[in-house]
Amino acid sequence: MSDPTALTRAEVDPADWVETISAALAEGYTFFDWLTAVDQLDDEQAPGLDVVCHLMDGSTPKSLRRKLFRTRVPSGSSLASLTPVFRGVAWHERETHEMFGLDFDGFDDGTGLGLRPLLLPDGFEGTPLRKSFVLAARASKPWPGAKEPGESEHAKPTGRRRVSAPGVPDPEWGPR
Repeated sequence: MSDPTALTRAEVDPADWVETISAALAEGYTFFDWLTAVDQLDDEQAPGLDVVCHLMDGSTPKSLRRKLFRTRVPSGSSLASLTPVFRGVAWHERETHEMFGLDFDGFDDGTGLGLRPLLLPDGFEGTPLRKSFVLAARASKPWPGAKEPGESEHAKPTGRRRVSAPGVPDPEWGPR
């Protein structure tokens, strides 16, 4: 007997992205869970971003069908937005746009403001979840884990003060 909560996966062509997700909605996958991307730009055969969308169908109390959709968006391309299918995808598409630099064609969250920053401060440059993004902390000083113990310029701890239970007097207190 198969597991009713098993996760099924579907590989989708980018041109069929909205149509495939719409068909899943019609099949009963009415709960949009999440959408994100995975940087695969270092893949020699097909560089791009894998966009992953997770949907669920909980129409029957004892079963929960889950389906994971994945499409590879070639480097420099955009993907059709799922906002006409699931309104809740807008936040996820904004985050994916901001963190990976992927544009979503036809994005509409009802504000008319389009894809705009969601999490990063104003003026931030770059796409921090791409593998090519250099962390500022690592560029300005070496990663602390790169040194062997004892090679750090930081002083070693001098020892900790012994802590007694509340109400216990200091050993130096009292008559000598």
